[in-house]
Amino acid sequence: MQDVSWKERMYRSMVSFGINFSRRSDGTINRLIMNLFDLKAPPSKQPLDGIKTLDTMVDSTRNLWFRLYIPSTTTEDANMPVIIYFHGGGFAYMSANSIGCDNLCRRLSKQTGAVIISVNYRLTPEHKYPCQYEDGFDVLKFIDISNSSLEAFPSYANLNQCFIAGDSAGGNLAHHVTVKACEYEFRNMKFIGLIAIQPFFGGEERTESEIRLTDAPIISVKGTDWLWKAFLPEGSDRDHPASNVFGPKSVDISRLNFPATMVFVGGVDILHDWQIRYYEGLKKCGKEAYLIEYPNAFHSFYAVPEFPETALFMQDLNDFVQKQSAK
Repeated sequence: MQDVSWKERMYRSMVSFGINFSRRSDGTINRLIMNLFDLKAPPSKQPLDGIKTLDTMVDSTRNLWFRLYIPSTTTEDANMPVIIYFHGGGFAYMSANSIGCDNLCRRLSKQTGAVIISVNYRLTPEHKYPCQYEDGFDVLKFIDISNSSLEAFPSYANLNQCFIAGDSAGGNLAHHVTVKACEYEFRNMKFIGLIAIQPFFGGEERTESEIRLTDAPIISVKGTDWLWKAFLPEGSDRDHPASNVFGPKSVDISRLNFPATMVFVGGVDILHDWQIRYYEGLKKCGKEAYLIEYPNAFHSFYAVPEFPETALFMQDLNDFVQKQSAK
């Protein structure tokens, strides 16, 4: 990971150590230990670098809440798109207020000028599939019904220009929540785009990128196997439709009015081939899909501001949001 500052290297090393050290031999996670390494960022009602944030509880019984990111504006007739965002972490780690997740959403909000709703969903293995998908979809329904009564939810947020987005496991989550959204009639929200950032997909087959990139940064085949086992229902294999969305057990989405989708892929990511297959699967189903590939990008590169491809990623994502919003 050349071009990464010592500060960023230290933060990533700390989080990686916490992940490895907190895993128990019985397949569970010691949350007390993990929380020592997963540092949190508080909300900021006063604008910080042009973005203010506010946390809203949806369901306290399952700690389902979201962090709202609102760009500063000088005019009340601004027309801001809305991005519902799902963080990464293999369904098992991180939260909407983890420092890395918070920093990324701040930069995305500033770059796109969009209101971002970052969802804090339940984690596995304490809460296995389909809890995460249910949480994500419930937040969509909550926003659709309650947006006008929510504290600080801006009136100039355009709910007719909604995007569903996520990175890594959040990209997987974004896809499945979008499928559920396509089969539901919303009162106020219209979904015009899906943004899948290095989405976490998989299957029983070992792809060429999984075999070739055994020493790739951030994630490993052994690590992803552990995460799938922690997430999927007991007795399932990795060809479960939650992981292998266009595999032998997949659900046909051809009939759905699926929104335009942008898939971001890194060349130095063991998930590379599964992400390419996802893009190809969308195209085969007749969906509007775009692929952006950065040959030198490792998994979660977008969280490193000084990495050269991060600026390209931010611009490409912004271009997609602006293009779909202008239709």
